[in-house]
Amino acid sequence: MSERIVVDPVTRIEGHLRLEVRLDGGQVAEAWSSATMWRGLETILEGRDPRDAWLFAQRICGVCTTVHALASVRAVEDALGLVPPPNARTLRDLIAAAQAVHDHVVHFYHLHALDWVDVTAALKADPGATARLAQSLSAHPRSTKAVFAGVRDRFAAFVRSGRLGPFTGGYWGHPAYRLPPEADLLALSHYLDALDFQRDYARVHALLGGKNPHPQTYLVGGMAVPIDPASQAAINDDTLQEVRGLLLKGRDFVRQVYLPDLFAIAAAYPEWGRIGRGLGTYLAFGDYSAAPPRTGRPPAGGLFPGGLVRDGDLSRAEPFDPARIAEYVTHSWFAYDKGDAEPLAPWSGETRPAYTGPAPPYEHLDVERKYSWLKSPRYGDLAVEVGPLARIAVGYAAGDGGVRSATDAALTRLHAGRDVLFSTLGRMLARGLETGLLADHALDLLDRLTSAVAAGDLRVHDGSRWDPATWPASARGVGFHEAPRGGLSHWVVIENRRIARYQAVVPSTWNAGPRDAAGRPGAYEAALAGTPVADPRRPLEILRTVHSFDPCMACAAHVLDADGRPVVEVRVQ
Repeated sequence: MSERIVVDPVTRIEGHLRLEVRLDGGQVAEAWSSATMWRGLETILEGRDPRDAWLFAQRICGVCTTVHALASVRAVEDALGLVPPPNARTLRDLIAAAQAVHDHVVHFYHLHALDWVDVTAALKADPGATARLAQSLSAHPRSTKAVFAGVRDRFAAFVRSGRLGPFTGGYWGHPAYRLPPEADLLALSHYLDALDFQRDYARVHALLGGKNPHPQTYLVGGMAVPIDPASQAAINDDTLQEVRGLLLKGRDFVRQVYLPDLFAIAAAYPEWGRIGRGLGTYLAFGDYSAAPPRTGRPPAGGLFPGGLVRDGDLSRAEPFDPARIAEYVTHSWFAYDKGDAEPLAPWSGETRPAYTGPAPPYEHLDVERKYSWLKSPRYGDLAVEVGPLARIAVGYAAGDGGVRSATDAALTRLHAGRDVLFSTLGRMLARGLETGLLADHALDLLDRLTSAVAAGDLRVHDGSRWDPATWPASARGVGFHEAPRGGLSHWVVIENRRIARYQAVVPSTWNAGPRDAAGRPGAYEAALAGTPVADPRRPLEILRTVHSFDPCMACAAHVLDADGRPVVEVRVQ
């Protein structure tokens, strides 16, 4: 018997996501993904000075600030033919790598782990047995009986207070939870440790970006923060040493806490290596390269190669071609001037809202028509998945030594084949693997910057095209970045020294977008098909798969009440 259920809002994500699924025989037969709030930053950017775009673009999200600032400033530099000095590119990559490591740790512990860890069962754990379990996994210095007893007692007091805070509303006691109480207590303890990690590691962004979460040191042509070993008002030797200490401490946390916990969870839930495969086709732009950018393309030779992997075939990666990106609005609450059946390339993209959905409150969306505020990006008319799994798959298929070595070692440890990568568990594993790669790479970047400074190279900005009088009458550019959640691109068209068009094609649009004109589902919708659901009233299994993507829907620029009236209006001159 078929049954349709709604998960709205999906919690422990950024932003507003609604899922409607049709269950048949105890598993998901069809799924529809809907973003229920509009992001309209593109329209706010039109008419503005392109040099200011990155400051506005990073407000697309309160979490993914750095990534939008980076993609935006790269897009304008691409349009103007600017190549920032190597130190500026290194600083940007260092901030980006630190942001990615920070983001992935937060996702694992504070957004996703609770799908696998029953924190209430931790109250039954033996702290001594928990310490022995922790010591069998890593050399983390806090793996002691006293620490775990303290965490258990602290949590017991928290529960007795009757105010569960972030743990309110969980599906505690659900039969799909399988970890022993000692593993639950271990994960709960590390959940709290990860809060300390967050606080410390974010200081890297503040030291190099001016503040966190919205960095202030980007500039078209380079960076605004000076490097001067003799100045206390610049990045100096003390700054670099402090950053190094934070990066080393963060790498220890990834190696001694995050990755051991990830492998422990993966070993306890092996069947999730066969659930949540989804589209099976993966796209990565490539990033973290020391090479200068290429016009209209990402730089080559980075930590993560760019390319396309089709149908899970890891024997080859096709080259990435930006000209193959286009977006449908057939099932999106937008309207294109020439009709909604054909996609538009981002440089020709339009952002014209046209809501035709039901008036709230409503029971179900009309999924045969338009049902989301997200567009449907396609690559060569293919629906693709982006994100950590895509980067690992493309890197593996491209023969990247670092990616291959880390992936093979992880699969050997889990006694699993490569097919396990293409699953809910595979997305978790890929995110952990690239966190380890990025934590190491951040130190390599710092070494590169330190060596340049020691050699006397203090350049961080190229101002040769700062004056708009030096610009062509019209230009267009694109900025790519491999953001934590996947391939991000910003596309800008400049006319008469002002932004004429602007489009941001973000990772969660690639993954969470609705069906296209041909009815092909997006990545979330495809991955949920076949997911077992033991209790439709508590669809924990659905959350496991959709959280494995790390959804980030927080892109809304306007807030409307139920009658469509603005709640607040802010005018920026």
